[in-house]
Amino acid sequence: MSEERRAQVLELIRQRGFAALTDLAQELNVSESTIRRDLDFLEEAGGAQRTHGGAFYTGPTPHLPHFRQRQYMQSEKKRQVAAAAAALVEDGDVVLLDGGSTTFELARLLVGRPVQVITNSLPVANLFTSSDGGDLILLGGYVHLRTGVTLGPYANEMLRSLNVRRAFISVAGITERGYFNSNLLLVETEQAMQCAAEETIVLADSTKFGHQSLALLCELGKIDHLVVDSGIGEDWRDRMKQAGVKLTIAELPQGNNGDQTTTIQKCD
Repeated sequence: MSEERRAQVLELIRQRGFAALTDLAQELNVSESTIRRDLDFLEEAGGAQRTHGGAFYTGPTPHLPHFRQRQYMQSEKKRQVAAAAAALVEDGDVVLLDGGSTTFELARLLVGRPVQVITNSLPVANLFTSSDGGDLILLGGYVHLRTGVTLGPYANEMLRSLNVRRAFISVAGITERGYFNSNLLLVETEQAMQCAAEETIVLADSTKFGHQSLALLCELGKIDHLVVDSGIGEDWRDRMKQAGVKLTIAELPQGNNGDQTTTIQKCD
């Protein structure tokens, strides 16, 4: 019964973007304390985000199976990286988020905050459509149906007219040559994002190091900041410092009570 009810709760939140606690309790004919427990469960599972009086939908767009598959790969590392990246965002910032699964985790943490978000990702945009905490600008262009991102000349032209404080970009691989992604058009759009931003921040879990993909985004030293989990090796830490890249490492120690809390190690 609880699994069926939670599925109903999640579907109501997904349909509306935001659902109030009192409305959910009335429609499902259960107590508000029961709905609170359901929302706690759904938030832990990544389907919803609790907020004052209800919850926002934060699950993946249902018609993007490739995006959903990537979302669950190395999910704990991605959440580490996203938490560290969220700490870099200041209230009032204009931030640019690409369509990677790690930037999606970052977007979840920015919902409700007073920031202006520009993105080429339909899943990321979906998170902010019901939030009144900030502004949302969605880039137009050709929609890559496997991942739900817009790219190509129309997206690039729009980016040329924008100016942002920070651009957060996910990558598929990192080698001595630089940063890689798996789609040529996507790389062109991400290069346009770099040009529009004062600061380019790459988000990557440690499994991406030592692997390349189809298209080279840029050389190692052509970004400003790299945020990575604590699995990064000492050789790569030294290599990034030599390239002049600011490095933030999200550590995940075990607390005394067994809970996991993210701390941040900044390497200048």
